[in-house]
Amino acid sequence: MEFEEKIRRMFPAAGEVPAEFSLDGPVVCDRYLVDGELRRWEGPLRDVLSPVCIRDGEALDQKLLGRYPLMDEATSLEALEAAVRAYDHGRGLWPTLSVRQRIKYVEDFTFRMREKRDEVVKLLMWEIGKTHADAANEFDRTVEYIRDTVDAMKELDRVSSRFVIQKGIIGQIRRGPLGVVLCMGPHNYPLNETFTTLIPALIMGNAVIFKPPRLGVLLHFPLLEAFRDSFPRGVVNTVFGRGQQVVHPLMGTGKVDVLAFIGSSRAADLLKKQHPKPHRLRSVLGLEAKNAAIILRDADLDLTVPECVLGALSYNGQRCTALKMLWVHSEITGVFLDKLSRAVTDLRMGMPWEEGVRVTPMPELDKTRYLTELVEDAVAKGAKVMNPGGGAVAGTFFHPAVLYPVNETMRVYHEEQFGPIIPVASFDDIERPIRYVIDSNYGQQVSLFGSDPEVIGRLVDPLVNQVCRVNINSQCQRGPDTFPFCGRKDSAEGTLSVSDALRVFSIRTIVAAKTTEPNKAIVEDIVRDHRSNFISTDFIL
Repeated sequence: MEFEEKIRRMFPAAGEVPAEFSLDGPVVCDRYLVDGELRRWEGPLRDVLSPVCIRDGEALDQKLLGRYPLMDEATSLEALEAAVRAYDHGRGLWPTLSVRQRIKYVEDFTFRMREKRDEVVKLLMWEIGKTHADAANEFDRTVEYIRDTVDAMKELDRVSSRFVIQKGIIGQIRRGPLGVVLCMGPHNYPLNETFTTLIPALIMGNAVIFKPPRLGVLLHFPLLEAFRDSFPRGVVNTVFGRGQQVVHPLMGTGKVDVLAFIGSSRAADLLKKQHPKPHRLRSVLGLEAKNAAIILRDADLDLTVPECVLGALSYNGQRCTALKMLWVHSEITGVFLDKLSRAVTDLRMGMPWEEGVRVTPMPELDKTRYLTELVEDAVAKGAKVMNPGGGAVAGTFFHPAVLYPVNETMRVYHEEQFGPIIPVASFDDIERPIRYVIDSNYGQQVSLFGSDPEVIGRLVDPLVNQVCRVNINSQCQRGPDTFPFCGRKDSAEGTLSVSDALRVFSIRTIVAAKTTEPNKAIVEDIVRDHRSNFISTDFIL
């Protein structure tokens, strides 16, 4: 009870929130963007509760942040039809604009978006419990991602601004849009990861519908006017509400050409099954992961332990790229656990606005209950909580727990905890952690910690055929955004990075003609007088 009371006292009483981080009152968001209009929603609204609780005596009550629309099927289909009209089978204004023109629209949006930085950052902090520093970083990283996407688009267009002549055929090869894209981001990076699909989809000429995650909705409302004022009618549309009411009907029409979804594989499978023509649906999916760290006997623990703490507990472990299973060589397990437990104990816990805080309250409903169940299951089957206070709960706060020894009979060995639990297992034979990676349903990343180049080199070769990124002496991570971000097995479908995303939301298209004199004259006339945005040799600087 000592730790529970300590945690409870971390929550603020009424009036204790610093003025620069406080909210004036509930944010009632009753507008949605369809066909270039911000329309008022007259139907039911859903309450948004913050992971930050307000302490009132012995009680902890989640702060009411605001409300957002629970839209219905009919309204959702209106958004779809607006996107379908804007694309118009590839004949609409947006898909037929030149790359240079679409870039100008995106740059205009970026300017308007930056004006909303403080508002978005504050809502991001309050709505999902991300520290103020991390919330600001997410916003800034998103703006940087947009700029990098623009630069990558320019480079892609430069490569395409030439003709190819082969075997008497002249051709120009460019990338064209796919149609209507449904973008759905995750709650842990509701701004950044939504935009890593939305922006490349837009700049390639697609029309977009985006649905924010259930946790992380309010922070998108300050940007609705920027979308409205920056893009042609119907190019960007929003839907809010429960997935079964607003998303399943969209997929069921068969009019969604691309599903861009970051979340669980179970939800992705359900969405794909709604589409009547699955062979015509392109899917770009970022799903679960159970990334392992393999700590060899010669690992530098002064480097390894901080990387494992960052990898396992950044944003409370609520990242698909988090380290979710640590395999430690038996000869160093005792020393490693001691250092790890002390490092976890030294982490500062508190509210998102506090400087230097590393562990914060959690936004998901009943998340602390689920994490408690994982700890209790592991302890019942032989594991111990290795750090003081590990697993203590008060309100929406869960004290990080280091579990050892973890084995295959325990739920946490298999399930993606997506929270601040660090399972640790030891090994003598390297085949054990390798077999764990092989047998896993997931194949995103792995981290290797060691000093012997020969050993690490031998391990890399089989592991790169099981996961899509092997990190040497560093935590698993997505960045930099120019690197491919993908996964094997149930972890992903398609590849995301600044340049890869442009390709997954487009398709190669060719205009070709025999090199007869009349055809050459036609092509030269089209290029010289700028009669086509596709057939063009314009070079964007």
